[in-house]
Amino acid sequence: MNNQNDSLEQLKRAALLRLLQQRGAARIAETPDTISLADRAAPLALSFSQQRLWFLDQLDPTASTAYHIPAALRLRGSLDLVALKASLDRLVARHESLRTTFERVGDEPVQVIASPECGFTLIEEDLRNLSAEQATRSAERISDAEAAAPFDLLNGPLIRGRLLRLADDEYRLLITQHHIISDGWSIDVLVKEFAALYQAFSRQQPDPLPPLSIQYADYAAWQRRHLDGERLAKNVEFWRSHLAGAPAFLTVPTDRPRPAVQDYRGATLSFDLPAGLSNAITRFAQARAATPFMTLMAAWAVLLVRISGQQDLVIGTVAANRDRQDVQSLIGFFVNTLALRVKLHANPTLDEVLLQVRTLMLESSVYQDTPFEQVVEALKPPRSTRHSPVFQTMLYTNAGNDAETLSLSGLTLEFLPSRKDHTQHDLSLHIDDSGDCLSCSLSYSTALFDAATIERIAQRFERVLSYFTDAPQTRIGALDLDPG
Repeated sequence: MNNQNDSLEQLKRAALLRLLQQRGAARIAETPDTISLADRAAPLALSFSQQRLWFLDQLDPTASTAYHIPAALRLRGSLDLVALKASLDRLVARHESLRTTFERVGDEPVQVIASPECGFTLIEEDLRNLSAEQATRSAERISDAEAAAPFDLLNGPLIRGRLLRLADDEYRLLITQHHIISDGWSIDVLVKEFAALYQAFSRQQPDPLPPLSIQYADYAAWQRRHLDGERLAKNVEFWRSHLAGAPAFLTVPTDRPRPAVQDYRGATLSFDLPAGLSNAITRFAQARAATPFMTLMAAWAVLLVRISGQQDLVIGTVAANRDRQDVQSLIGFFVNTLALRVKLHANPTLDEVLLQVRTLMLESSVYQDTPFEQVVEALKPPRSTRHSPVFQTMLYTNAGNDAETLSLSGLTLEFLPSRKDHTQHDLSLHIDDSGDCLSCSLSYSTALFDAATIERIAQRFERVLSYFTDAPQTRIGALDLDPG
């Protein structure tokens, strides 16, 4: 009987994959092969995602602060300051998005692109008069302030930098961008192109980067045409059906009453899953024709069901939206938000939860380019100043490529952990495959949660994952999340 059940399950999986492949092929056939150049003499429309952030900034500049993207790089060795400045200036000249601002024309916002010669805004500070310990603390304070300082979407610039010199051979390069012009994948593009430019310019060599065939404004115009009319209506209908009747609010117990107005202040707990568990998650997923991320999403859903008491919930995640070759080298706001609804009634087993999540993620991937703002507009969820609409928790992994330590001409470049103190949602779990283990960052609203509560949530998440890999036939109601 078990062999018959296994065969039936394999047939179901094969049929599902064939259906999704057919849908994917149809989607690709509907997609124009090339993105044409937009008319620069005409008003340049915003992408759907840009428009959402622009409206948010108009309504609540405090909320806009939660969409800053800070990055801190440690530079060690002999720095060629002329080459560094030339590299940053060249990046701004190369990518129109980095010199874009936004103004209102009539009732609509438009993109305004500055001259390629506008350059990169870099402030230099020398901390060598301080002790090593004082210089490090000062650099951390400056980094925190830099990440939180507001942007002016009308006047710009929307990318800025600070170069801190801590010692003769050590620097911190702080680069902060507004999400309206960038995303996680874009950071990797920026750093890798900076490294290539610096390597060339420090040796008095020409720019080694190939020219870009299109710019972000061209993509935004293409997106407006591509997702107009029938195609957009069909995509939105999938999400409307998927989310119809879903609860608008997740009732996770908090340490304090929810404020009347969301303040977006946050903190982050970082922790690593044990290497043995990380490897077990990969093996577990592969044995079930799933991905590790599907397993992580299933475990996060199970944990939220257990601590909230809700059996029907919506979790946010993101899609890189970079499946087209011509946009993979661009800096811009491509990433899209997806709202995944998980229904865990009837006390399912963990294996059954993974099957539901796997099916959901495969089906929704066909519609992942549907702008989230269009989904929200179609759903018309109850609006509240107390929490974000549709969902209040997220789970996501890197949207782009991993950024490694880079060795340049007499210099090494290394990413430092982000010190962002704002969050867009109540709970957001970011998971990064660092090689030996899965590294997790759990961001949370400090208006709602204490650090000790978040530590318990992290411990319980690891516990749920252990059940998935060790006892997948366990029903979710039988999980012991707080062993003696």
